[in-house]
Amino acid sequence: MDVVQLQWILLVLFGVLFFAIAPHSKTVEQFFAAESDKGKQPGVWILTASLVISWIFAKSITNAANLGLEFGMVGAVAYAAYYLSFVVGGYVIYQLRTKGNYGSIHQFLKGRFGRSAVVVFSLLIGFRLFNEVWSNTMVVGSYFGDPGEKSYIISIILVTCLTLAYTMKGGLRSSLLTDAIQLVFFGMMLLIILSLILPDKEVAFSDMMTSGTWSMEMGLNLMLAALLQCLSYPFHDPVLTDRGFISTPSITLKSFVYAAFIGALCIILFSFVGIYAAAKGLVGQAPVEVAKLLGLMGMLAMNFIMITSAASTLDSTFSSFSKLAIIDLGKEKMKTVRNGRLMMVLIVLLGTIPIFFNPEILSATTVSGTMVMGLAPVFILWKIKAPAISFQLSVWFGVIVGLVLAFGQIPEFLVLTSGRYSALLWANIWGLIACFVLFLIPTLLPNGAAKTN
Repeated sequence: MDVVQLQWILLVLFGVLFFAIAPHSKTVEQFFAAESDKGKQPGVWILTASLVISWIFAKSITNAANLGLEFGMVGAVAYAAYYLSFVVGGYVIYQLRTKGNYGSIHQFLKGRFGRSAVVVFSLLIGFRLFNEVWSNTMVVGSYFGDPGEKSYIISIILVTCLTLAYTMKGGLRSSLLTDAIQLVFFGMMLLIILSLILPDKEVAFSDMMTSGTWSMEMGLNLMLAALLQCLSYPFHDPVLTDRGFISTPSITLKSFVYAAFIGALCIILFSFVGIYAAAKGLVGQAPVEVAKLLGLMGMLAMNFIMITSAASTLDSTFSSFSKLAIIDLGKEKMKTVRNGRLMMVLIVLLGTIPIFFNPEILSATTVSGTMVMGLAPVFILWKIKAPAISFQLSVWFGVIVGLVLAFGQIPEFLVLTSGRYSALLWANIWGLIACFVLFLIPTLLPNGAAKTN
C-alpha cells in the first residue's frame, strides 16, 4: 500500500471518527450556542482550544510555512502577529457585554447604527465565511494532486462533505467538541514533524532561529500590516466573535488571551517547516515539499495536520454561517435546527465553486483583512455614540481601499517603503487614518455630537 492510498484511508477514517464522536443537537440552544444536554456553557479550556484550532486553518499554517521559506523567522513572527486579534477582539467583546449589556455583535450594531449597518456587516462576514471554505479545502487538495486533477477535486469534495456531515449533526456544539480533539491531534502531528526536521545535522537549529533579515523588504511590511489589521480583523470573523458570547464574560476574556499566546506559538513552530525548506533549497509550497523529504511518516503527519486544521475551520465556518443566516438575520419562525442545517449545505455549495479557478490562498487573508479596516473605529471607539452615517462612511471607505489594493491600483507615491507587502502596509496605514477621520467627523456636527456610554 503506497502513501497516496494511506492518505485516502486516513481522510475517510477522520470523517467517520468525528461523525461518531459528534453529539446530536436537538435544540436551538445546543445547535447554535453549544449548550450541553444539561444547559451548561463551554468552559475556559474547551473554548480556548476551539479558538486556537479554528484559527490554525490549513491555509494559515501553509501561509506560515511559506513565509518562513521566504523570510525566515521574520516571516514566522510577522504572520503570528495576526494572533493579537484575539486580545483586541476579546477585550472589546468583554466591554460590549459588561459595559454595554449587548448579547451579540449584531445586537450592538442594530441598536447603535440601525438595520442597514447589520446588513452591510453581514455581507462582509458572509464574504469572509465564503473565503474560508475554498481557501482551506484547496490546501488539503494539494496533498492529493495538482489543481484541476481528478484526485485533487475528489479529495476536496470528500473532506468538505465529511466535515459537513458531523457539523450538521451537532452544530456549534459539535464544532467545539471536535475542535478540542483536533487541537490534540494537531499538537501530536506537529511534534512528529518537528522531531523529523530539527535533528537534521545539515541544518543548525541556531541558524533557523536567526534566519531572515529584520527589514521592511524582508517581512516587516507584512508584520506591521498584520498589527494594524488586528484593530479590525477579529470583528469580521464570526468564528471568533460567535465564541465571544457563549460563555461568561470572564471565561471568554481568559480564553481569548490564552488563545492568542497558544495560537501564535503554534504558528511560529510550524513556520520551522518553511525555514527548514529554505535551508534545504526547496521551492514551491513549503509543507508539500518538506513532506516529500520526510518519508512515509512525515508525509502522513503533514497530511493529517492539514486535514485536521482544515476540518476545524470548516466546521466552525459552517456553524457560523448557519447562525448568521438563521439567528442573526432570520425571522423568529426560521430559527430551527433544520433550517440551520440547510444553511450549512448552502455555504458548502457556494464556497466550493472558487476551487475551479485556483485563487491564491494568502489573498483570502490579506485582502479581506484590508477590506474590513473600516470596522476598526466602529468597535475600538464603541463607547462613542456616533450616528449611523459614521458606520457607513468608515466601512465603505475601507471596502473601497481593499478593492483598490486587490486590483493593484494603490498609487505609488503613497507607498513609502519597498519590497513585498509594501502596498498592503501603506494601504492599511492611510486607509485606517481615513476611516477613523470619516467615523469621527459626523460626531462633530451639530446634530451628531459625540456622547459616551
